[in-house]
Amino acid sequence: MTPGRTAAAALLVLAVGCSGGTPARSERTVTVFAASSLQQAFTTAAKGYEAGHAGVKVVLSFAGSQSLVAQVRQGAPADVLATADPATLEQVRDRLRGAPVVFAHNQLALVTARGNPLGLRTLQDLARPGLRVVLAGPTVPVGKAAAGALAKAGVTVRPMSLEDAASGVVTKVRLGEADAGIAYVTDLRGAGLGGVAVPGSRTALAIAALTGGAAAGFIAYVRSPAGQQVLQSYGFQ
Repeated sequence: MTPGRTAAAALLVLAVGCSGGTPARSERTVTVFAASSLQQAFTTAAKGYEAGHAGVKVVLSFAGSQSLVAQVRQGAPADVLATADPATLEQVRDRLRGAPVVFAHNQLALVTARGNPLGLRTLQDLARPGLRVVLAGPTVPVGKAAAGALAKAGVTVRPMSLEDAASGVVTKVRLGEADAGIAYVTDLRGAGLGGVAVPGSRTALAIAALTGGAAAGFIAYVRSPAGQQVLQSYGFQ
C-alpha cells in the first residue's frame, strides 16, 4: 500500500471510532428458576428489574418446585432459585451461594369451578361422597401444605389424581376434569375459577442465589419495596 493510501486508511479508522459513539455493551443474563405459582408476579418483577438495570436480561423458567430442584441437581444452568416453601430449597443447600431467605407468603385455597356451583366452603366439604377432588403430590409444597391442613381439620380425601404442581390442580378444575382441589389463593387470580381461602394455612416462599454477580441483584430487587409491591399486587403477602 502506498504511503498516501496508508494515511487515508488510518484517518478512516479514526473517523469511524470517533463518530460511532461508545460500543454496544454486552448483555448480561440472569436465569431465574421459580415455582409455577410465581409466574405472573415474577414476569412483572423481571420487567421492573430490567428497566432499572441496563444491559441485564432476566430469563424465567417456571415449574413445580420439586421439578426445579431436580433440574438444579442435574446441572441445569440457573442463577436464582425461588421455591414455594423453604424446605424444598434446602434440598439443594450445597448448591447455594448464600442462605435462602423468605421473600413472600401465600395461603391455601379451595379451588372450584367458576361461581362455586357446588357451594364448597370448607375443607370438610371436600369429603362429600362422589366429589371429584384433585390434589398436588405429597412431595410438592402445595401438596404437603394441603395434607397438613386436611390432617389438622380431621378430613380424609381420596383424590382422583396427584399433580406435580399447583398449576396442575388448577388446570384439572378449570377443564372440568375435577370438581375441586387445593391450590394457592394466588392461583385464583385471572384463572376463571371460583374458590375460597383456607383459614390458618399461610405458607412461605424462599429464594436463593446459585451463582454470584447479578443473581444477588435480582434477589435484592424482589425483596425491595418495589419488588414487594409487585408481589402484593398479585395476591402474595
